[in-house]
This record gives sequence, structure tokens and C-alpha cells, in this order.
Amino acid sequence: MSEVAKEMTNIANPEALDALSALSERYVFALVPGFKNSGPEHWQSHWQNSTPFFTRITHSHWTHRDIHFWIDAIRRLLAEVEKPVILIGHSLGSLASACVIAEAHPRVAGGMLVAPAEPMRFEAEDQIPHAPLPRPTVLVASHNDTLISLSRTQGLAQNWQSDFVDLGDAGHINSESGFGRWPYGLTILADLVARIEDGAAAQG
Repeated sequence: MSEVAKEMTNIANPEALDALSALSERYVFALVPGFKNSGPEHWQSHWQNSTPFFTRITHSHWTHRDIHFWIDAIRRLLAEVEKPVILIGHSLGSLASACVIAEAHPRVAGGMLVAPAEPMRFEAEDQIPHAPLPRPTVLVASHNDTLISLSRTQGLAQNWQSDFVDLGDAGHINSESGFGRWPYGLTILADLVARIEDGAAAQG
């Protein structure tokens, strides 16, 4: 176990933490929370507060339902960084991440899209992509998410050609449904980054 992993044992996934720590030299891991931001017990907050290599988008309109505030915040982040960015979205943040990934920005390497919300809840049906995304992505879904049906998430994954991770009865995959530190989520992320690295090596 590395010194980084020892310092972050509250997340309890040293193998994934070691892999992500090493990869953070080449990538920016950008958290994209959903509506009303992610509270202190949310897995996104735990990841950010327990590691030095996660950053979070910022804007001043977390209680507004307009997806464009999230999209613009991601674009601002992309303009500020020099390394490729991997977007890690939750709920509305997943929808916004998919929108930006669809733009094929050269600084976007891929995305982990967790529990995307039903686009119609945010009047975002016309904004979200309906075609394959140009970067590697993984969509993580639940059978009993109160914000979207399983069949809808499966349809989004199919449209976007995202890998699909089925967590079973996991609610909205947030702190209210028991996902605080969520160590398995780090494994999903590390697997996605490995796929991005493999794709880059094949092209190089």
C-alpha cells in the first residue's frame, strides 16, 4: 500500500487509490455534482475531501434546474486546465457531462456517468446527445432510482455506447441510499481510465 493510500484508508480501496494517484499525473479527475450540489456525506464529497487529485466544478446556480449552468461550468474548467479531463458526473451532472463529451473537446478524455437523472425532469431532452459519445464512458445505474427508470438508463447507455454497470437496487446512488465513501466507485473509475489508456496506446 502506498503512502497516498494509507492516508486515505477511510475510503478503503487502496488498490484503486494507488492506480488513480499514479494516473493523476496525466489526468484531471473532475467531479460534476447534480442539482443542489453534493452534500458532505455524498461520495463525490468524500472522494474530493479524502484525496488530493479530485477537483469539482463550480458555479453559483446549484438550485436552478437549467443544465446550461452545469455545461458552462465544465467548459470553464476545461479552459483552465492543461491535462486531459475525466468527468465524473452524478444525476444532472451526468447529463451535463454527456453534453460536453458529445462536443468532442480535445481536452475531454472520457466520463463516468453515475445515476443520470431523467432529462425531462430538467427540460434537458433537447440538450442531451442521442448518438454515440466520441470518448470512452461508463454509465452506472440502479434498478430503483427514483429519478429515472432502469430501462431509460439502459437506453441512454445504448445511445451513447457507454459501458453499463448495474448496481441493482441502489436508489439514486447517493448518500441517502447508502453510498457515502463508495469504494467500489473508485474501481469503476480506475477501470474506465485503464480503458482510456489502452485506447490511447492503440492509437499511438
